[in-house]
Amino acid sequence: MNNNLSIIQTRGKEIFGDHFCIYPEDHELVQKLLTWFLQDEQLAKHYNINLHKGILLTGPIGCGKTSLMSVMRLLVPQPQRFGIKSCREITFDFIKDGYEVIQRYGSLAYTNSTVPPQPHTHCFDDLGAESTFKYYGNQCNVMGEILLSRYDHFISNHMLTHATTNLSASELEDYYGNRVRSRMREMFNLIAFDGGAKDKRK
Repeated sequence: MNNNLSIIQTRGKEIFGDHFCIYPEDHELVQKLLTWFLQDEQLAKHYNINLHKGILLTGPIGCGKTSLMSVMRLLVPQPQRFGIKSCREITFDFIKDGYEVIQRYGSLAYTNSTVPPQPHTHCFDDLGAESTFKYYGNQCNVMGEILLSRYDHFISNHMLTHATTNLSASELEDYYGNRVRSRMREMFNLIAFDGGAKDKRK
């Protein structure tokens, strides 16, 4: 295990306890994540990773996606460090607060303490696990609308987005539609666990 992987394993144990472990079969995937978070241009070319896009981390339930993103975010300097928010929590916020939630993660996702305002990076956890809700009788795919909004700001102001999901590309398209899926291709680097990755929570 190289030094960077060892550092990630150490930080993971500090956050999640001694049971946290980077398995040998996941070393290459973790190296790809490190390539992005360390902005390593040489390795980015090797792995065909675009350092100007966010990350869509996919894999089976329990393979460690959320834990890895929680550790990786610590590599980002504090002012740019992103939060991780469950998509289900966001849809529950939508039930309570309505369409303002979509603005919160889109047009309002900027810091006001800098000139010009800087866009906030967000990591949306478990994309596709949320439900479609109605607000005052109007049906809304909340995360689909948030992704479309953030895409517009990605194009205009380089607003970065990360996400984790258990769904395949075709399942994401079925859930969010072709328009959202097309924009996701432009917004994200796809980094995927093997489909047979074991459930590490067992």
